[in-house]
Amino acid sequence: MPSINSLLTEIANGWPEARNETFTDHPLANKLRVDLKSTISSITSTQFPTLIIKASAGAGNWANVPWLSLLDPQITTSTQSGIYPVYLFRGDGTGLYLSLGFGSTNLKSKFGQIEAKVQAAQIKDGLNSYIPELKNWNDTIDLRSTTNLGRSYEWATAGAKFYDISSMPSDEQLAADLIEILTIYSKVRLTSKETKKSLSKLLDRTSISKPFLLLAGISGTGKTRFVREQAKDSGSLKETYSLVSVRPDWHEPSDLLGYVSRLKDKAEYVSTDVVEFIARAWRAIIDSDLVMSEQTDEKTGDIKLVVQGDSNALGAISPYWLCLDEMNLAPVEQYFADYLSVIETREWKWTGGDFTYGCDALLSASTINNSDYSVQLRKQLGFEDTKYDNSWQLFKKHGISIPFNLIVAGTVNMDETTHGFSRKVLDRALSFDFGEFFPNEIDDFFEQSKIAKSLSYPIYSQAKLDQLESIQADNVAQKTTAFFKSINGVLKGTAFELAFRAFNELCLSVISFAPENDDQLAAVFDDFLMCKVLPRIEGDEDKLTTAQGEPLLPKLNEVIATELTLIWEGQRLDYFRQLKHSDDKAIKVNCRSKVKLERMQSQLDTGFTSFWP
Repeated sequence: MPSINSLLTEIANGWPEARNETFTDHPLANKLRVDLKSTISSITSTQFPTLIIKASAGAGNWANVPWLSLLDPQITTSTQSGIYPVYLFRGDGTGLYLSLGFGSTNLKSKFGQIEAKVQAAQIKDGLNSYIPELKNWNDTIDLRSTTNLGRSYEWATAGAKFYDISSMPSDEQLAADLIEILTIYSKVRLTSKETKKSLSKLLDRTSISKPFLLLAGISGTGKTRFVREQAKDSGSLKETYSLVSVRPDWHEPSDLLGYVSRLKDKAEYVSTDVVEFIARAWRAIIDSDLVMSEQTDEKTGDIKLVVQGDSNALGAISPYWLCLDEMNLAPVEQYFADYLSVIETREWKWTGGDFTYGCDALLSASTINNSDYSVQLRKQLGFEDTKYDNSWQLFKKHGISIPFNLIVAGTVNMDETTHGFSRKVLDRALSFDFGEFFPNEIDDFFEQSKIAKSLSYPIYSQAKLDQLESIQADNVAQKTTAFFKSINGVLKGTAFELAFRAFNELCLSVISFAPENDDQLAAVFDDFLMCKVLPRIEGDEDKLTTAQGEPLLPKLNEVIATELTLIWEGQRLDYFRQLKHSDDKAIKVNCRSKVKLERMQSQLDTGFTSFWP
């Protein structure tokens, strides 16, 4: 039987030349598929008898990066998903890697190219925290590939060893390395329930399209607990969660962000839990591998504060959850005015796997740079350590903006003690009827069979066509555009008409959830109606009429039924929950907008209707 050294050397060295020859039945491809598989099996079969060994030289044509993978069937049986050791040969023939990789195909399909890299970085970070032995392996690889598929293997790896073709190790060392990575791999099949749960959360985390949520529902349904559980999924509840109870006497932004007091001999800044939590979220960014700097806007010439880095570094940043409990006990348009304005200035720019994030200041530079209290404020906000010197100078110059990892979730009850929401608020939020999206199922009270998916912050601000290229269900936004125009055709000329902001958020939702077929795309549309369209609609029969004088709700129901015909009478994928104990975690639910429209119409028969429970 050929030695592992000779086979790896021959395949790596001969690959660039072989790609210029006929693919079918080529002897080098057969060496990879047959001889190398057999040799690898002879090394591993005693200690790891259940491994599935797969090898690929290409599918009908030469692969730019050939590979051989070893799959534990209790973890995965497909190279498109899951985690597995794999030999990856460089495209230029100069060497190869033994890597602990994970399937990039399903990640790209589910999240799109850029978000998939963020997810991959979170998986890598999770694996390294659970399996410390991985820290002895390199976490970056360079396959010198000329194809997108080949390059995707580079970011879908948790650890690797490189073998230079000019100085290959002995058979004994190669075998020892293989057994070592398989021993590490065996620890992925975790025994700790908490660890397994945490790794699963990393694999399933979903980016939302907006970092501001309204959770509306009757009292006692678990809205606040939902936010708390989301923060727990980040790994550190104490660090990434803050609960702030809204007071009914809040009427201006200073109630939320603090104010300057002049009661003493000199001015001082009276801080709040909210602004201190925002500062905590900023420290997580500053303490990471990301870079804070100044950048000149090419269009305006203005200099602004930005955060820059790549998708790997971004994936290590946890979301920070600010829960504003009973948010509408006070008029949101008043005390939340500054945030509502600034949230629309968030800007993400992506170039390949590198990003730049910027946002206008929430706490102005003039407020921070006051000589009377600047030192005191720096200490209050937790930036007194010398490692924050540069960051504090940038804050003094440009102000403190909304950190990209901050998610604000307001819990909402609608009764005689609370305030309603203007369309200014609703346009800037994702509104959830909590009972529809996260229902209280009494049979699950003692042990849950369904759980909420882990949510994360958005990484896009403006939808672009190239971000939709990887969306299988609608890669040129044709169906998304047609759906939006149909819905807005009913609303046109009414107080509920939609505009560019709503269309942008619909596109961002499609990008975030990456539907693979028309049924899944319809589910995205259904949730968009629930979160962005129907919350805007309220009034009596006189107000709820189309521009042509027809009753609005029946007409809207008719158009939506046509647009969502695939799911209208049946069930659809639930993007926000999953089964807790099942290999197939998907949950099916009834069409949400159909149920909601029926209830709204029934309410209108009594004289007045609204979206809110």
